[in-house]
Order: sequence, then C-alpha cells, then structure tokens
Amino acid sequence: MDDVPDSPLGRSLRTLDVLQHAPGVTAADLASRLGVTERAVRRYVAALRAAGVPVVSERGRHGGYRVGRGLRLPPVVFTETEALALVMAVLDGSHAAADPATPVGSALGTVIRALPEQVGRAAATVRSHAALAADRDRVATDPATAGALVTAAARHRRVALRYRQPGGASWDAEVDPWAVVVRHRRWYLLCHSHRAGAVRALRVDRVEAVTVLDAPAPVPAGLDPVAVLERHLGADWPHATHVTFHAPYAAVAPWVPASTGHLTPWDDGARCELRGSTNDPDAYAAERLAPVPFPMTVHGGPELVAAVGRLARRFAAAVDAPPDARTGDDEGPHRAVLGEGLRASGDGGI
Repeated sequence: MDDVPDSPLGRSLRTLDVLQHAPGVTAADLASRLGVTERAVRRYVAALRAAGVPVVSERGRHGGYRVGRGLRLPPVVFTETEALALVMAVLDGSHAAADPATPVGSALGTVIRALPEQVGRAAATVRSHAALAADRDRVATDPATAGALVTAAARHRRVALRYRQPGGASWDAEVDPWAVVVRHRRWYLLCHSHRAGAVRALRVDRVEAVTVLDAPAPVPAGLDPVAVLERHLGADWPHATHVTFHAPYAAVAPWVPASTGHLTPWDDGARCELRGSTNDPDAYAAERLAPVPFPMTVHGGPELVAAVGRLARRFAAAVDAPPDARTGDDEGPHRAVLGEGLRASGDGGI
C-alpha cells in the first residue's frame, strides 16, 4: 500500500490494509504505523464504516480494531516467483503438502487453484514433480493444537493440557503459556508449569489435549523465548557435563549453542569452560563436542567421559595407520581423531 496517496482517503485505505493483516490492532498502534494521532485514526475508521466496511472494535486489555464479517476481499494474486517460493517453502516445511489428502496438502491445493492459470500451472508442476527425500527427524504437529496454544499465549490465558511422555504415559497439568517456538522443525511450548512449579519446554507434538481457561497467564517482562528455550534444553538432564576448551571464549562460543550448556570464559580469557547436562551422553559427544574444532578436555560426568572414549576408539579404529604414527602426538589417538582435540579426564579415563 506504499503507493497509496498521502491523503485522508489514502490513510483510510492504509488503515484497512493494517486491519486485514493485523486484526486486533489498537488505536495507538494504528496511529504509530500511520504517523498520525489517535483522534485521526478514529476519523479514518469512521470513514471506512461510512463506506460500508464492517470495522468492529473490542474494549479491554486485549481489545482493538478488526474487520468484521461481510467484507469481500480481492482474489489471491501472486507473481510466478512468489507462488513458486510459497510452494517450495510449504514442501520444505512439510512433505505431507505433496499429498492432497492431508490438511496441509488440501490447503496448498486450494491456494494453487485460486491462482491465475499460468502461475498456478507452474506451482502445481513443482508440487507434483519435486522428489522429496524421507525426513527421518520430522515429527507431525497437530495444527489445531498449535493454533490453540499460540492463541492462548497471545491472549495471556492459562491452559489445561494432557501431555504424553516419550515412554507413552500421560499426565495432566495447568500451565501459563509464554510462547510457542519453532526450533529445527520442532514446535515447543515454553511455559510455566503449575504442576512442577518451574519453567518447562514441552513438545507440541506430544500435547494430546488443550483447554483454554479464564485464568490469566502472566509473561515475564522482557522475555526472549528463543534464548530461554535454548538454555532450558541444555539444563536439568540426568547426566552432568563439564568440558574445558583450550581456546578463547570468543572463538569457541559460535560453535556451542546455549542448549549445549553454559559456556563461560576462564583462565584470564585464554580458555573457557562448559557446564551443562544431557539425557544422551553418546549423542552429546558425537553431535555437540566432536564438531568443535578446538582442543578440549572432558572432565565429566563419568557417563560423558565413557561416551567420549567409545567415540574416540571407534574413530581411531576406522583409520589404517597406527594412531601414534598418524598424529605424532604423545597424548595418544583421541586428540587427533575428533576435530583438533577431544580428550577425557577423570577416573574413568579413555
């Protein structure tokens, strides 16, 4: 709408555009977006109503303006590039979009049929003939469940839910939903659990039932949901982790996400220390530590020390040359075979 003239009529049209894309927007937010006063916003809304546009307003903390029922919107219009990008994004996010029988596949088909013939034909060709490799890490998240949780978080309302644990058992709890975070194609509900009395990150695909309650659900001021989720995913697991990286914090930090644990500078900045926890020491050793290209010492816990030993021996056995001849390092094979330096310390050794 940037090409609409800067006039009362033009601002009324921009007001309508904002209402269509951000239902529930407040007068103050509208005024900020349009660069006018709230009094002017009320005039533009009145002009839209006079022209037959059903603009409704709701009072209260979560109120605002929205377009009511009865407004006839123009047909969907995309350029060919936009249409192809949309189809590719949907297929990348969900391979089920290739199947018209699935909800996402049916929705994508509806969009394609609404496109002009030439644009729709190109989009349909990509959808039908793109070969999709099996996605072993993909988990199905119910759209209705995700939508209910996102809405509850947006409206700051407590929810009662039933959650299925990995072993199959389920439990019921009331939680304050803070945010829904999409991370590595998995959906997480970041919340305060009244059952546990603590912050929890719940997999949305394991939520079996959701009921939105009338009770308010306060959200911490200044919450960064992505950062909090990352930190939470690296804490409170049964096996402790303690690693020293023999390199400066600034060099190591980009290789160590917050979900791996808490990384801090040490030894006047010459080295840094990682402390955290894990539920799977073998995966932690292979996926979190092995890719870091700096010398390191694994101090513990004993489960992680043992996992690093198993990984180091497996890699050492995969190379034909004797380890000492291959590395020329009197600290043994384990430093050479895992990046530039993975070794373990402690009573368990490797």
